[in-house]
Parts: sequence; structure tokens; C-alpha cells
Amino acid sequence: MNLILFGPPAAGKGTQAKRLTAERGYVQLSTGDMLRAARKSGSELGQKVAAIMDSGSLVSDEIVIALIEDALAQNKTAPGFIFDGFPRTVAQAEALDAMLARHGKQIDRVVQLEVDSQQLLDRVAKRFAEEGRADDNPESYKVRLNAYLAQTAPLIPYYEQKNKLRGVDGMAGIEDVATSIAAAIDAR
Repeated sequence: MNLILFGPPAAGKGTQAKRLTAERGYVQLSTGDMLRAARKSGSELGQKVAAIMDSGSLVSDEIVIALIEDALAQNKTAPGFIFDGFPRTVAQAEALDAMLARHGKQIDRVVQLEVDSQQLLDRVAKRFAEEGRADDNPESYKVRLNAYLAQTAPLIPYYEQKNKLRGVDGMAGIEDVATSIAAAIDAR
């Protein structure tokens, strides 16, 4: 099972991905984590990633796809993968589909955490007030949310058209969301 958890920042994707890795043995492929690991590795690809990141530029889709392809090769016995932070655009989704197809794989399910943007903003503001997390301040969250709405939300019709998208109530409690995600994954 190859899965994308889809939803705006602070929707709970990370929380649910951790549950799925623990409960089902899926491997979570976080592009941010993979980029940091590649950079630290000192490999040829890692040196390329470091140079791009140090210049302040965005790492190309081709490099991210290469990192994902490498992670798939390193985890051949995994029962599935959760894609986290990728794809973010239709072009990235098409590139991911093409790479997976070369390996006889595909995205099996896209689970959209359906959430209320204002309630998420309130959640982020509360977390920021209680924990002081710099990445959770309401102003930076609004920028991330707007980027998601502009760039990533167009993936919804892309995956709907492929009949892979399943929506779950992302505003429910953590256990209820997990149960809904399990049902969406297991539905045929």
C-alpha cells in the first residue's frame, strides 16, 4: 500500500503517519527528512543537495524523485510507504507516478484530511501560545496555508480523477481520524 496523507499544515498528517508506521509497518518518506539525511551523508547526491540548499534555492523535483527512488530501494520489504511532503504539485504527482510505474508500483490511496482552516489557525495559535514553537506562529502558518491552497490543493481533482482520493473528517479526535483512515485504506 502506497499512501499519501493529504491536507494543509497542522491537519494532523504527521500524527497519523506515525500511527500507521507503528501499526502497519509502513515506511514514512518525509522529503524534508530525506533531504537533510542526504545532505548529512556526504554522498555525491548529498553534496548536490547541500549546495542547492545553501544557496537558498529549492531542490528540483528530479532530485527529490531520486531520493524517493533510493528510499524505495532501501526498503524493498516494507508493506507500504507513506508519502509526506511530496507531491505538492500536479507536476510532482505526475513525476512520482512515472517513477513508481518504472518499478511496478503506484499510489494506491490518497487520504485527504478534511479540515476547517479557521479551526486549524486557532489550533496553531493555541499551540504557539502554550509551547512557543517558532514554526507554529499564526503569521507563518497563514503563509504556509496560502501556499498549500495555491499549489497543493489542485492535487485533489488529480487524484479524484484516478479514483484514489478518500476524504476523512480531520477535525475529529485523533482516534476517530485513525479509524477513518484505516477504513479508507482498507476499502476496495
